[in-house]
Amino acid sequence: MPQAPEQPDLDACCGDGCNPCIFDLYDLAMDEYRQALRAWHARHPEPIPLKPQ
Repeated sequence: MPQAPEQPDLDACCGDGCNPCIFDLYDLAMDEYRQALRAWHARHPEPIPLKPQ
């Protein structure tokens, strides 16, 4: 199963208007993650059992 990218801390942005900003890169990584997750679910249609608590 694909793993979501780690979200950068709010303090990690320098505020200088970088292009790309680290939050732009995170958004792109999340888009890739969502696409990979959809593909993974298409290949594994059965529900994932929940871990007992």
